[in-house]
Amino acid sequence: MAIRPRRAAGALGLVGALLLGACGGDDGTDQAGTADSVATATTRRAGPTTTTTLAPATDPPPPSTTAPTTTPPPPPSTSPTTAPPARTFTGVPASARVEIVASGLAAPWDVAFAPDGRAFVGERDSGQLSVIEPNGVRRPLLRLPVANDGEAGLLGLAVSPGFATDGWLYAYTTTASDNRVVRVRPADGTTEVVLAGIPRASIHDGGRIAFGPDGQLYVATGDAAVPESAQDRSSLAGKVLRITPDGGVPAGNPFGNPVWATGLRNVQGLAWDDQGRLWSTMFGPDRDDELNLIRAGADYGWPVVTGDSGGRFADPALVLQPAEASPTGMTFVGGDSAWAGDLLFGALRGQRVWKATPTADGGVVDVQPLFEGTFGRVRLVTQAPDGSLWLLTNNRDGRGAPRPGDDLVVRITPPPG
Repeated sequence: MAIRPRRAAGALGLVGALLLGACGGDDGTDQAGTADSVATATTRRAGPTTTTTLAPATDPPPPSTTAPTTTPPPPPSTSPTTAPPARTFTGVPASARVEIVASGLAAPWDVAFAPDGRAFVGERDSGQLSVIEPNGVRRPLLRLPVANDGEAGLLGLAVSPGFATDGWLYAYTTTASDNRVVRVRPADGTTEVVLAGIPRASIHDGGRIAFGPDGQLYVATGDAAVPESAQDRSSLAGKVLRITPDGGVPAGNPFGNPVWATGLRNVQGLAWDDQGRLWSTMFGPDRDDELNLIRAGADYGWPVVTGDSGGRFADPALVLQPAEASPTGMTFVGGDSAWAGDLLFGALRGQRVWKATPTADGGVVDVQPLFEGTFGRVRLVTQAPDGSLWLLTNNRDGRGAPRPGDDLVVRITPPPG
């Protein structure tokens, strides 16, 4: 495992950084970065592993390779999924338990939990929104119209804090002209636009959304392959945004617009720790993926720097190299398990889950990989209301090697504390 501090663009210069930003992919499959770095956080390997035999469905067809299209919303299916056959996983940490919740999905990007025990899952390429009932049955609900090309499509999901009364589910979607946040009522399909005009491209679309402890909606965006936009405070690209549930600008935003933090290349994960601090994961270009502590008004340096800036910009808590990371959706683990108090985030190219313990001064310690190679490409790790962890695989996103039953929704019970 290789971990290293953030570094300035140095001799590469701004022009070189812009070129890297324009050619980088969502998880570095076109990147030349290597894992030959020096540790700056306390690290150790995961403990003993076990083999677990579980149950998904038969292997689905490979992902489409057709030209970009706008997917119209067909009549939703009401057919539930069938029970899956057995599958064996290796590399499961000792005392952790793993079970398959759903199988046969195509590039699921996010999951959001309703207070009534349901879980909503979105599939990137098709715009398919499904619900997993408390009894484990998965039913397609509806398709949101998306313009799917590359990394674009149906991305983040977030349940309204007032879902029990308002019924709103928020989604980050790509159209032919922009990325936008919409909200939909799964009960009847009513849809409203909350925030439009986020720049879009076939790469660097960001897409994670989450309601914070303050009740506001935080939106992670990418630079849409225009790196200099990350430094433009008037642009919604390359930022973390903060808006009201209706799409307005809340009091306290540092620039009087939706922008909360700047200088970010392609943010993929958002999570708050038990101190109310916001953390994010971000793809680097051919090197230096980042875990950042997000602060209001802070500039994280892209495209001027990638890696440690020497204090010129807000520096990351952790830098990993793309071959071992390409970090994605994340969670802060609550409860009393062995992983309580840790940040967990998935890795696409790295095909694992990373664990890191945040410190009072904004750093991280005890950084270690879990589930190395167990699931393939991991798009998301998030904690469910019952304390379990849910994980989404992305082996059918066009950059992976699909395994029988992919893609999966997996439930993980952490080792006891």
